[in-house]
Amino acid sequence: MNILLMGNPNVGKSVIFSRLTGVRVVASNYPGTTVEFTEGTMRLGEEEARLIDVPGTYSLDDAPSKAEEVALRMIDEGDVIIDVVDATNLERNLQLTLELLERGRPMVIAVNVWDDALHKGILIDCGKLEEMLGVPVVHTTAITGEGIKELVERIGDAAAPGSPHRWKVDRWSEIGRIVSTVQSLKHRHHTFLEWLGDLSVRPSTGLPIAAVVLAACFFGIRFIGESLVGKVMEPLFDWLWLPVVEKISSWLGGEGLVHYLLIGRLIDGEIDFGQSFGLLTTGIFIPLAAVLPYIIAFYLALGLLEDIGYLPRLAVLLDSLMHKMGLHGWAIIPSLLGLGCNVPAVMATRILESRRERFIASTVLCVGVPCAALQAMIMGLVGNPERGGGLSYVLIVYAALFATWLILGRVLNRVLPGTSPELLMEIPPYKRPHVPTVLKKLWMRMVGFVKEALPIVLGGVLIVNLLYMVRVFDGLAWVAAPVLKHVLGLPRDAIVAIAVGFLRKDVAMGLLGAMDPALTIKQLVVASAVLAMSFPCIASFVVLTKELGWRGMLKATGIMIVTALIVGGILNLAIPG
Repeated sequence: MNILLMGNPNVGKSVIFSRLTGVRVVASNYPGTTVEFTEGTMRLGEEEARLIDVPGTYSLDDAPSKAEEVALRMIDEGDVIIDVVDATNLERNLQLTLELLERGRPMVIAVNVWDDALHKGILIDCGKLEEMLGVPVVHTTAITGEGIKELVERIGDAAAPGSPHRWKVDRWSEIGRIVSTVQSLKHRHHTFLEWLGDLSVRPSTGLPIAAVVLAACFFGIRFIGESLVGKVMEPLFDWLWLPVVEKISSWLGGEGLVHYLLIGRLIDGEIDFGQSFGLLTTGIFIPLAAVLPYIIAFYLALGLLEDIGYLPRLAVLLDSLMHKMGLHGWAIIPSLLGLGCNVPAVMATRILESRRERFIASTVLCVGVPCAALQAMIMGLVGNPERGGGLSYVLIVYAALFATWLILGRVLNRVLPGTSPELLMEIPPYKRPHVPTVLKKLWMRMVGFVKEALPIVLGGVLIVNLLYMVRVFDGLAWVAAPVLKHVLGLPRDAIVAIAVGFLRKDVAMGLLGAMDPALTIKQLVVASAVLAMSFPCIASFVVLTKELGWRGMLKATGIMIVTALIVGGILNLAIPG
């Protein structure tokens, strides 16, 4: 049995999906599109059923985005539809419900967010609603699990409405009649969360709140990431993994081709996880010990903001700024995701309606949004006082990236034909985060990162070592030397790190830090900015090609290279030293 989970955006579908399927799910693209949907399996008595989390949509009559088109096309694939309705906004949600009933498919309705409705003084008679619509109706509170068991039991009672076409006569009048019959309201005062929600979307108070929230996230992520790296991962590697690779190094005699590929170079006669650059040293250490802690910290913060309900408010708050870049407020979400990893960030541009918007959003985030791995290395190298760095130099890098992100977006908006649509979205109420849900999402994202990053880093380390052996980088350094020296003020050997950035930027930053003679702090700032803007990692290129096509990817790449050279040249001239 194929069961479709449908509903408006922000009604709690994902939480219900998690409750019904657990964390063992599969994300796929709908055939012929780049729109992603999630599917899993659930138990129905002694049998298994396939549950599909259909992209959220407000209406089936008008599908302006690719996601809504896919939702419309998927209806015929379902044996049963679970229509998730927000109890705090019944009237607006019933629009989609009646459209689904008109299709004549067997349905069960889950009136979700029941706890928030009660807190707001909204009372809904589910028995009367079931009688009027002719299909089973269950009230649920997905974050606590209330009503989920009954929802599963009522799937077997799913029914198709007897007269599906009767809703087409005057749909909104019918919605008004239903709501007036099944819903009643009682007086109550605003809660603290409702008061805070109002302040979060007013520019005068919302912008300071946004600044505080983003600053808290930034420093919190840095604190958690650095603590995990320094106090957990590095000691763990030194205790458990270092003896293993030292023994392997000893078996291999400390030299030779195999030793060079597996262990890498010995630094002062010892293995250095950051600089040896072998498959079993740097190849394992970078993704698991140097980067994963920041990924954990970032996705924990993102999950909390998602579950609390702050991200939609941030989208509304920044809508006017994003419109100047040819985007609307939801485009801030891919940019925030890019602070963790560019791969899911580029994929998240699917929430934007037009190809033009997706191109602009993908290009500016690849140029101006550094991933967590790169940020970790920038903070570690540029912010290191022993190298002459510090927080002020880190801020120069971030200021250059932010200014480029903003200016490039405005330039592309003027150059590319077309217009950006208005932002039409509902802001869900603030709620207390549901810790199990946040942790489940964190676990899924961690596993996804390791599966994606580890093979890429290992492959990148292997390829770079082989290219070193055949002296390919010497040729690249000779060709790029004039640009590096006269425009960017960098030594010719820096081309090695910049080329490695195509495979993995954190590894590339590690190479910059290990150069001999050491780069000055000015050169590190310039190199960091150029590396951040010039090439995303190879995984991001694959996703860019998938989302934008070959032509779009090549155009975006050309923009990245030109932008990186211009900004790098400006920084080289502007920074003293």
